[in-house]
Formats: sequence, structure tokens, C-alpha cells
Amino acid sequence: MSTVELDDLLAAASVGGANCLTSVTELEPAAGRHASVAPAKFAARSSDKGVYAYESRYDDTGQSSDVVLIDSAQSQANRVEAALALEITEGHPILGRMPRVVVSYPADGEPVELSDIELPHRAFDGHVRAGTVGGEPVTKLEAYRKIRDAQQGNARALFDASPASIVFGAWDSSRSARQGRWRRILTGEIIGFCEKPGDEPALKGGARVDPIGMRIELTGPDLKALADRQRTELSRKTYETLTKAAAAARGDKRVPTSAAGLGGIPPSLEALAGVACRRIVRSHVLSFAALRQVRFGAGAEGDAACRALLAAIALAGLARSDAELVLRANCDLVEAGPTRVSLLGRGGQSTNFDPLDIAAADELLAAALAHAETAADVDWRGVALRVDGDPAIAAAAADDEPQA
Repeated sequence: MSTVELDDLLAAASVGGANCLTSVTELEPAAGRHASVAPAKFAARSSDKGVYAYESRYDDTGQSSDVVLIDSAQSQANRVEAALALEITEGHPILGRMPRVVVSYPADGEPVELSDIELPHRAFDGHVRAGTVGGEPVTKLEAYRKIRDAQQGNARALFDASPASIVFGAWDSSRSARQGRWRRILTGEIIGFCEKPGDEPALKGGARVDPIGMRIELTGPDLKALADRQRTELSRKTYETLTKAAAAARGDKRVPTSAAGLGGIPPSLEALAGVACRRIVRSHVLSFAALRQVRFGAGAEGDAACRALLAAIALAGLARSDAELVLRANCDLVEAGPTRVSLLGRGGQSTNFDPLDIAAADELLAAALAHAETAADVDWRGVALRVDGDPAIAAAAADDEPQA
């Protein structure tokens, strides 16, 4: 077998082409099939410990089974996006030229830059809309209004400024009219076939050992002084917890300092346990059917070239994301076999390919860009729109959750 080439992308990007490209990999725990893994954890009103997401799926034999979501579609997309963003930051010769919208915030003399690859709503993100260009609101800028007004019938303005918005999806959700809604063309997930637990989830033990002492207690004034010394480094929630405890300590009464990360925590069953999976599968789908709904005002050949370039961007990110199987603590996975790549055509026809490594994906991207330059006058020059972020937003930012 060979890897996907430019002609394959162009054929799939043209009318009557293949429906999608799939990439499927069997995975297993690095420690062996006996080991459990830590799936993605989601917030739930019914539990302060969080919950795992279970579903019912059919396996290859057609049997229904419980599965646990090890990595969601959103998380898999984030990993692809992060891989591309890193290459751009490091000056990749092709990806570094990809057009993008960038928001800059001042931070201790060094600006913090966020591109549409990282911002959740891409070119339509709130950080972009709240910013300015040359002192004027970006929403008043004619070039930005063209980006926001782009539609599937002619997406050239968005394509020229923010191809990431089309590849990874975007939604101009706060706009009063003509909201841009762009579904992502690349989706993926990792699931584990397992036995869903009963009403009471399994728990695992946890503990913390402090070499100074398992119990460290301070008087109210000493705890308040400790909190004040670290005030600029503590989250608002932690600081308030410490100062409230200090205020409640009267006279010589001493109070625990665990909220400050001091003292030990005895072993207890408090955290969700891992999940044993008999099979783990990572899958991705690149939808050419979705891509073919988008036109760029460049004629049949030029539009196909633009779509092929978008597909090549997605594959360049996917090759990088798949090369690093890093999810979270206690979820170390390895490939149990080769990745199966298939181009699913019409009438049940399919063509199998070898998976793209990073070098091959970059060659494909270079070929797709060169063809789009000729067939559709595509011109990649890096940042297409640079926006100054609102300083008030940066000043108000905090990582901790607001108090109820």
C-alpha cells in the first residue's frame, strides 16, 4: 500500500468524490491488558468527584457493549490544534505561513499571543471581537466584516484569513444575524469497551505525606500572615478559605493548614478508580462530504484545490497528534497494531492506505499548497489579521472558579 497523495485529495474534494477518510488504531494500556486506564472525567451536579461518560456501542461482531469515553471529540481536536500551534510557534516552513487571526495581550512586558487555532470560536472568538485594530473596534473593520459574512456558497474571505475556522469548526454565536456556523471537518475520539459499573462507581485510594508532619496547625494570626505573604500567588478561592479559617480561630486555637498544601492527608477512598477495558479504539474521520459543501469562488478546479489544502492541514495536524500518545495521568496507552487508513468512496467502495507520518504529511501539505497557489491564487503570508486584545479582559482574568 501507499500513503494518501494529492491526487487522492483532489478526487475526493471534487463532485462525486469519496465520502470520507477514516483512521482507526487499536490501543492498549502501556502496562498491559490487565491495567486500568483513567478516562476523561466530566463535571456532574450529582457528584463532586466528577463522572465518566458511558455509552452503548456495537463492536465489530455486531454485539452491543458498554463503552467509556477515554478521550472526547473536543479533546482529540484540541490535541490536533495544539500540535499545529506548536509547529507555527517553532517556525515550521509551511505551517508558519498559514493565514491566521491573532490576538495579542500585554503581559509583564511580553505580549501573549493567541491564534484562531487555539481560540475556541476561531476567527469569531470573543477575544477577537472585543479587540481593536489601530485603535478601532475590530468589528468595524471592513476586512473582518467580510470574514464574518462568509458563507458556504463563497467562503473565500474566511479561507484566506482563517483556514483553521473551516478545518476545526467555528460559530459566530453572539452575532445578532448572519451567524457563521462551520462544522469541523475532522472529528475523532478514543473509546474503551468495558463493563459499566452499577450505581456506585468504584473508588481508588489517595493520600499525601508531608515530611515535616502529618498534622500542621497554626493559630489564626499565623495562618492569616501565611495567606497574606502568598496572596499574589494564591487563587482567590484558596486565599478566602485560609483567611476565613484564620478569622474563625479565636485566642490560642489552632486550625489545619491543609488548604495551603501543608500537612498530610490519611489514605482514603475519594477519587474515581480507573476502568478496565477489553478493547480500546482511537478513530478519526475526515469528511470530504462536508468539505464539498463549501465553495471559494475559484471554479470547480480551484475550489477542489482549496478543499484539498484544508484536508492536508487536517492530516498534518493528525499525523502530529497521533505521533504523541499523551492523554493524562494514569492513562498511558500504546498502539496495539498499525493504524488502518481508508478512503470510503461511493457505493461501498473503499481504498486502503498506509498511515501518514509527519514527514509524509508535510510533503502532502506542500504539494497541496503549491497546487492551490496555481489553481486558486492562494497566497499564504502568515498572520492575516493582528488584533490588540482589550487590556481590561486580561486584567480581569483568573483561573479559579467564581464563588457561589
